[in-house]
Amino acid sequence: MNRASLFVPLGIFSLIVVLGYLGFRLEDPHRLPSALLDKPFPEFTATVLGEPERVVSRSDLLGAPVLVNVWATWCPTCKAEHEELMRIDELTGLRLVGVNYKDDRTKALRWLRDFGNPYEFVLEDADGLLGVELGVYGAPESFLLDAEGKIVYKRVGEINPRVWRNEIAPLMERLEVASAYE
Repeated sequence: MNRASLFVPLGIFSLIVVLGYLGFRLEDPHRLPSALLDKPFPEFTATVLGEPERVVSRSDLLGAPVLVNVWATWCPTCKAEHEELMRIDELTGLRLVGVNYKDDRTKALRWLRDFGNPYEFVLEDADGLLGVELGVYGAPESFLLDAEGKIVYKRVGEINPRVWRNEIAPLMERLEVASAYE
C-alpha cells in the first residue's frame, strides 16, 4: 500500500464535510422564511392576560406599527431579551403587544410584575393555537406589523440592541416615512 492511498479517506471525509456545510447552512438562522411576510396578521380573538373579560382581535393591532412578541416564562432567551423590550418601550413610540405562548397564567403575571411590563397588552395563547396560525417555531419570536396590520418583518430568537439597531429600527424609519405620505 502506498502512502498516497492513506490520504484518500481523509480527502473524501473533508469533501463530505465541505459539501454538507455548503448545502445545509442558512445564511442567518434567525431569519427563517415565513409564509406570512407581506401578508395580513391572521384573524384571531384572544383574552388579555390578567383581564379575562377583555377579548381582543386583529383590529386591535391596527392604526400604527406594532411589534408582536411571542414569549413565555419557560423560555430562557425570553428573559435575556426582556430588558431590551423594556428599553424599546421606554425610548420609542412603538406599540408592543405580547403573546404569552403555551404558558401558565400565574407565572406569566408574576414575570411581568417582577421584571416589568413593556406591553400595551398581552394575549393569552395557552393552547398555542395563535402560535400555529403564525407559524411559530418556539419562543421568542417577533413580528413587526405596519399600521394596516401587514407583517413586514419576522424575527426568530431574541431582540437585542444589535438586532434593534440593524434590523428593526431601519424598518421603523421606512414605515414612518411611508405613513407620512399616506
